[in-house]
Amino acid sequence: MNKPMLIGIIILSFTLSVVAQSLQFPSPETYTKENADKFHKTATNGLSPVYAPLAEWLVEKFQLKEKEGIGIDIGGGPGTLSVELARRTNRMFWINADINTFYIPHVFQCAKDADVAHRVGAVFADAQALPFRDHYADLVVSRGSFQFWKDKQLAFSEIYRVLKSGGVAFIGRGFSENLPIEVANQVRSRQTKSGGMPKYDVNDTIKELKIIMLALSINEYAIHRPKSPENENVNYGIWLEFHKK
Repeated sequence: MNKPMLIGIIILSFTLSVVAQSLQFPSPETYTKENADKFHKTATNGLSPVYAPLAEWLVEKFQLKEKEGIGIDIGGGPGTLSVELARRTNRMFWINADINTFYIPHVFQCAKDADVAHRVGAVFADAQALPFRDHYADLVVSRGSFQFWKDKQLAFSEIYRVLKSGGVAFIGRGFSENLPIEVANQVRSRQTKSGGMPKYDVNDTIKELKIIMLALSINEYAIHRPKSPENENVNYGIWLEFHKK
């Protein structure tokens, strides 16, 4: 065997080994039915006012109403955002991707109740090893998930990989800027009372996201910090938008 071929085989073997180590399998011991049911209750109660305005904002910002294509919600849990997006778009197919497979029945029930079951799917997915081919999705979104990704740089590289040329990602946590201040106050108040108020340094998160974008050589990005003009002290969260050429 000649030397170049041997080197090629070694590189290929190493690459496959790295990929294999990155891939995850469903782990019902770690990602339990109890956890899925608990967050489903949160998403359909305490956080329920958040998703419709976010979906409306995304549809308007990225002109999705009549667009034909594929959208993926990473860490979508019980499918609340995917379903709200499907309700507001006519030709997009939305894939709810989550590492906890116990969410899947909730996704399909939610889609069925909203009469969009024909345009919403669900799949097991680790953000760090997305089960989609290259150049697959027109839009990738994620709300309230990225802070849990163990290797954020790897996850963002996976998102970039699956985006089509011209595709866009919108990843973050918190609220959209069109959420009424009284609703934002109600949500934050409930989170404070329940002990579930998010605690993080927004400036540190901005620095982290900028470092990741630099490391991945993604130049077309913007970091959004929505605020209400009525009360700028209410934390509306942070969002990263990036485009694939």
